[in-house]
Amino acid sequence: IFMIVVYALPGVVAALSLAIYTGLELVMLNAFDLTLTLPGIAGIILSIGMAVDANVIIYARIREEIAKGKTVRSAIDTGFKKATSAIVDGNITTLIAAAVLAIMGTGTIKGFAYTLALGIVLSMFTAMVVTRTLMNVFYALGAKSEKLYGTAKEKRAVNFTSKKAVFFTISIAVILGGFVFMGINKAGGKNALNYSLEFMGGTSTNVTFNEDMSLLDIDEKVVPLIEDITGDGNVQTQKIDGTTEVIFKTRTLDVAEREEFKNAMVENFNVDAEKITAESISATVSNEMRSNAILSVLIAAVCMLVYIWFRFKDIRYGASAVAALLHDVLVVLAFYAVVRISVGNTFIACMLTIVGYSINATIVIFDRVRENMQNMGRKETLDEVVNTSITQTLSRSVFTSLTTFIMVAALYVFGVSSVKEFALPLMAGILCGTYSSVCITGSLWLVLRKVFPQKNA
Repeated sequence: IFMIVVYALPGVVAALSLAIYTGLELVMLNAFDLTLTLPGIAGIILSIGMAVDANVIIYARIREEIAKGKTVRSAIDTGFKKATSAIVDGNITTLIAAAVLAIMGTGTIKGFAYTLALGIVLSMFTAMVVTRTLMNVFYALGAKSEKLYGTAKEKRAVNFTSKKAVFFTISIAVILGGFVFMGINKAGGKNALNYSLEFMGGTSTNVTFNEDMSLLDIDEKVVPLIEDITGDGNVQTQKIDGTTEVIFKTRTLDVAEREEFKNAMVENFNVDAEKITAESISATVSNEMRSNAILSVLIAAVCMLVYIWFRFKDIRYGASAVAALLHDVLVVLAFYAVVRISVGNTFIACMLTIVGYSINATIVIFDRVRENMQNMGRKETLDEVVNTSITQTLSRSVFTSLTTFIMVAALYVFGVSSVKEFALPLMAGILCGTYSSVCITGSLWLVLRKVFPQKNA
């Protein structure tokens, strides 16, 4: 609906294209027999966001060409041609990260990588083939009026780079604030972050109910009671087939909490207290797995830097993009520390999603900077080129972030606790990724050009 309201006929094409994309995604998930885990869903969310992004980039380009006086037919052809480099570079950069994670990752990280890689390939196909075919079909059916496509309005360049000291200061303050909160948590006898049972181990409690409860009933009636006792939204449930027994896995419970857990089951569900047993369980995410996840992300970042260096012929583009990724990860880490959201397997998936989302947004801006530098006149300074480029892509940054934010917000509103704990920091990451792409990367690139000048650059 949002795409249709903003882009008129192209928005209708986007809706149809995304519907086809979703259908293809489901078919291919089934064809490759991929297990759909929560991190896997994260990969799908990121690829849907990139599919929306590709459409936004294309339509913005078409509007710009119409504004230059070109016919609709010419604007469509030129718009797709000019959008190709940003779409391909953004998707391939993320695809490189997915490949590294698939090769080096373990468990849920592989699930994230597989669904992300599949989604990226399908999103490029739908954007460059399906969307283009549908646009040509509508044009052939008589949709030739410029009013159906819209015209880009001339925008006065916003001077983002002049505020770089303010933006850098805000970012540093937020990141340092996160570390301060971690220190406060440590000093208060807690962990720096609210590690879940996957990281810290916990308590497994077996409860035999008097009736066979559905998973929906368990999530709606039982889990909220347990969350009130533990103060933790990361409660895992597992039904034993052929019985009325349910296993609840939580953070480590002390004697008083175990007794409160037992009383809650007896009072609310008339469970036989003797049929409630509890035992300690070890962490499922070992130090080796954590180290491997960090190493995978670092190698993926290096590979992305090399690719951006190769494509843009300037390592400072890659360095700025990777620095923005680090910025986004640290800001979201600060969010985890302040809000005390449970850090489990969804944490790794969330961070990987933010990395992929942020790099794509940055590539779009850098692609426009590269294009404008080739066309810049002698009177234009680099600051003016960067500000013009960011302003020209600003609607893309806002619209893509807004559509993805709406999708993740829906997950938060309608999801169960474990999904909420994934969606909330992801929303923070989307906002942070948009901020860093618009306010940080361009200015950082200018700083690197001045600190590390190159010949003929």
